Amino acid sequence: MPDNQPTSHANAAGPRTALQSQVLALDGPDAVAFAHAQFCNDVAALPPGRWQWNAWLTAKGRVVALFALLRTGEQALRLLLPDMEAEELAQALRRYVFRRKVAITPRPDLHASGRLAAPLRAQGPVLDGTEEDDLELDFGGPALPRSLYLSRRPADADAAQAEAWAAADLRLGLPRLPAAQREQWTPQQLSLERLAAYSVRKGCYPGQEIVARTHFLGKAKRGLVLLRVPAGTVPGAEVAQAGATVGTVVSAAGHDPRLALAVLPLERDTSAPLQVDGAEAVPEPFVEGLARA
Repeated sequence: MPDNQPTSHANAAGPRTALQSQVLALDGPDAVAFAHAQFCNDVAALPPGRWQWNAWLTAKGRVVALFALLRTGEQALRLLLPDMEAEELAQALRRYVFRRKVAITPRPDLHASGRLAAPLRAQGPVLDGTEEDDLELDFGGPALPRSLYLSRRPADADAAQAEAWAAADLRLGLPRLPAAQREQWTPQQLSLERLAAYSVRKGCYPGQEIVARTHFLGKAKRGLVLLRVPAGTVPGAEVAQAGATVGTVVSAAGHDPRLALAVLPLERDTSAPLQVDGAEAVPEPFVEGLARA
C-alpha cells in the first residue's frame, strides 16, 4: 500500500486523486449563528452529521464563493472550498465576527481527494466517518457517482483524474468560479437552485434582498447551460448566436470533449446554433443528483 494512502476502510474502494479544494473551519458557540447570518443557505436547519451546498454573497447578491458546508458537530462547521483559498475567505469573514464567539481557521491539515465511484457509506447529505480518520461525502448522483474524502494524509496527484473530476462537476451543474468570475453572478444566474444551495425564506444575509426579490417576482432571466465547446475555451469567453453576444462562459474543464458552463438567457432562440470562439457550442443535458438538502 502506498505510504500516503489512508488505512481506513475507504481504501478498499480503490485509489483516490488529490483535489485542490481547501478547508476552512468555523468553531465555537456562535459558529452556526454566524454562518447562518452570513451565508445564503439555511445553516441553522442543518443537523450535525450532514452537509449542504452554500455560498457567500456580496451585498448586491453576487456570489463570492460557492462551497460545500459540513456540520461536523454541534459547534463545528467545515467549508470545503473548490476555488478560493481558505485564508483569503477567512480574512474576509473575520471582518464580520464582532463579538460572536467563533474561530475562523484554515485547516491545511485536512486534504481533499476524490474517486469517480460511489461512496461506501456516505449517502446524499449524510456524512460518514470523522476528520481524525476519513470523512466521506457522497459527491455525485446515481448516473455519475463520486466520493470525496477529507483526510489527514494527502492522496497522490493524478492530473488526468483531477481533470475528469472537474468535468464531472460541470456535468452535475456545479459551477466552478475562478477569481475572474467571482462577484459577477447571482445565485439564480448560476442556477444554484439545482443544488438547493440558497434559501429565500430564512432571515437576512448579505444579498438576501436581491435573491428574494428575483425569486418572488419571477425575474430570473438567465441561467446555466452545459455546452460542449471548442478545445481551449476558457472562463470569460463570449457565447454568440446569430452574430450577437448572448452569454458568457463561467467554467470550463475537460479535454475530449471540452465542457463549459455558460450563463445564457432562459428564453432564447434554439433554432440558431451557439458559438464560442467562432466554432459551434453544442448544449448538453445536465446529470441530475447533486442537490443536497
